[in-house]
Amino acid sequence: MGNQSGNVYGLTIFSPIVNDDNADVSHNLALRAYLAGLPRDCSGPFAKISGTHMCRLVVLDDVIYPGLPTRVDHLKSSYLVFESNVDGDVDAYLERMAREAAQEVDAIWSHCEGYPGIKHVREFVRYMRSCQLTTTFYFADVNDKTVEQTLRALQVQAGLATFIERNQGKSPVELKQAFLSFWESLSATPAPAPGGQATEPLPCFVPGLMTSAARDGR
Repeated sequence: MGNQSGNVYGLTIFSPIVNDDNADVSHNLALRAYLAGLPRDCSGPFAKISGTHMCRLVVLDDVIYPGLPTRVDHLKSSYLVFESNVDGDVDAYLERMAREAAQEVDAIWSHCEGYPGIKHVREFVRYMRSCQLTTTFYFADVNDKTVEQTLRALQVQAGLATFIERNQGKSPVELKQAFLSFWESLSATPAPAPGGQATEPLPCFVPGLMTSAARDGR
């Protein structure tokens, strides 16, 4: 079905940006400047919103003319495009946006037409839903796993790759003992924080060693 792949929801929202000829700085430019300054690691606003697999924010000024046989077309305004893959119910996710990243969400969407603010969460959800487009061509890299489950799986994969690299040629007895130590270390290691993968290396579960495979998240 549109928008959904398993338990993961593909959310696409087009919010028209305010066009105020009397503004000292256009809302378009102010929004671009604010988005450019947002952190992209685990301190970013959407890393704080639980259930976010990924998201993208883009300012769209107009559509591109691809040539014949299509016709020239233009948008009536510039738009803020918000795309996100999220866990579970989309209304619950939008409510979390208004609560868990209130300051940043308000600073972003305050540049958009009709934005009601976040004081009344249900009004915010209705506004976002009114700007939603159906995601008709949706590719999801996961179907039935949450953000936390996916990060944990990647962490285990990276640790296991390092374990195999470091234990080549060992006897069965040595290999068994090494694996038991690896599993104990793995079990005691917390799952990575959402948003931290781009800047924080995954633990390799070998004391004092961090390989390129673990650093790259492979």
